Amino acid sequence: MSEQTVDVGRGITLAYEQFGPEDGVPLVLVAGLAMQLHSWPDEFCDLLVARGYRVIRFDNRDVGRSTHPDFPAPRPMAMLRRRWHRRQYELADMATDTVGLLDALGISSAHVVGISMGGMIAQTVAARYPDRARSLTSIMSTTGARKVGRPALSTWRLMAGRPARSAADFAEREVRIFRHIGSAAYPFDEKYVRDSAALAWERDPANAAGVTRQLAAIIKSGDRTRELRKVTAPTLVIHGDRDRMVHPTGGASTAAAIPGAHLETLRGLGHDLPRGVWPTVVDLIDEHVRHTAARSSDAA
Repeated sequence: MSEQTVDVGRGITLAYEQFGPEDGVPLVLVAGLAMQLHSWPDEFCDLLVARGYRVIRFDNRDVGRSTHPDFPAPRPMAMLRRRWHRRQYELADMATDTVGLLDALGISSAHVVGISMGGMIAQTVAARYPDRARSLTSIMSTTGARKVGRPALSTWRLMAGRPARSAADFAEREVRIFRHIGSAAYPFDEKYVRDSAALAWERDPANAAGVTRQLAAIIKSGDRTRELRKVTAPTLVIHGDRDRMVHPTGGASTAAAIPGAHLETLRGLGHDLPRGVWPTVVDLIDEHVRHTAARSSDAA
């Protein structure tokens, strides 16, 4: 495993890492809003490699060591009024970045797994590039419909705080947020959150503008329910019943929108990926992929 960067087209360069053998089954992990590639922990990736996967994780545009566009981030009032800079991108552009990464790595198709905003990107890959997604796993995500998957008011208040100005400030902010949105059924690992925050700050300090542009991409993309009805890839939807960032209705609406999708609700899971749930999530992904492969073999 070593971090590399690659041109995925349209002026975008993505930082990425790979785990496992090149001849393993390709599986792409798409990170959430403001999250960098290491938000998919090394040990989590290792569990997937042990099942025979070639795992790819990467920084989406505007975070980490991937390309940060130079246009200004929208102000809150502009987002409320949906007034966008002419260069403001959408989730579809981030999905094209993901496909561009597959192209650069010589991967014709892969199993695509996304979490939170990454789930939205993964959904869009499956909808717009059906031949590139062998299967779709959407975790803690939603459709963009206005009345589902909304954050709790208490979560909005935490997110609306002043941006961090130092590594220490950023770590404290991350601890506050993840204590709030974290999983009720699993111990809170403050050390892991602080270590992850320190690495994120080191790789991409004070990136409030990039995170705001990513949030604008979600809002600008709007309700994608109709588009999700076009998804043909076998789909697994995973959601926790204690999610304060993306209400569980987001997972239910995603499963309802995608033909044949299966919804798996995990009790006590919030909007994080605690160590205790890794075996369960890896099992679910692996079973879904193997079932997909068996169906493809039967069809052939």
